[in-house]
Amino acid sequence: MYSLHAMADQRDPRLDPSTVDAVLFDLDGTLMDTDDQMVENLALRLQRLGSPRLYRNARRLVMIAETPANALMTALDAVGLDTPLLGIWSRLRNLRRDGEKPSYRMMEDADRMLADLKHRYSLAVVTTRRREAAEAFLAQHSLCDVFDVVVTREDTLRLKPHPAPIRHTAELLGVQVERCVMVGDTVVDVKSARRAGAKAVAVTCGFGERAELERAKPAAVLEHVSALSSIL
Repeated sequence: MYSLHAMADQRDPRLDPSTVDAVLFDLDGTLMDTDDQMVENLALRLQRLGSPRLYRNARRLVMIAETPANALMTALDAVGLDTPLLGIWSRLRNLRRDGEKPSYRMMEDADRMLADLKHRYSLAVVTTRRREAAEAFLAQHSLCDVFDVVVTREDTLRLKPHPAPIRHTAELLGVQVERCVMVGDTVVDVKSARRAGAKAVAVTCGFGERAELERAKPAAVLEHVSALSSIL
């Protein structure tokens, strides 16, 4: 079980609900439980290799790989190669699936949190996933009507950590970017929000580790995305 503890000492005074009109969500590791799926897939493969020790440490292996992956995404963004290379990666993954329809998990209690926030804010998705995959996740969990806007990697020339996706989302919602909160599980999400002028909330239920998220200086750090409604 997770704890709903929100780090009050990490919270920025600007995260007053009266200063917020819209809440923007990353998918992987934030609303979508991609992390645990990756761990389970890796663990299964390691088990088949007959390595009990590696099987027990599957989560640690995934976490070790995540920080360099985020750093690579930032570097690719800096030279403008993030969008084309992600497109190539997706096509390769689709070929490997050989037509298999993906199934997506949602973070525990995320649906309740979204239902609570929907009554008070405009909600949006901001993801580096393809639109097809993002919409498949939303449809699978009956979330299509929850979000006013879905921004994917097809919608902007630059991806997170560039500010373009956040600014574009705010424009589509018709709200000032300064009155938006971006919720994500990586430094990439926090940097994108801060560069755009939006507020950032980081969650540790996904790919990022608390120490690196705190160094990025979000307005708040939560142990789980479902705790968001307790601070907004």
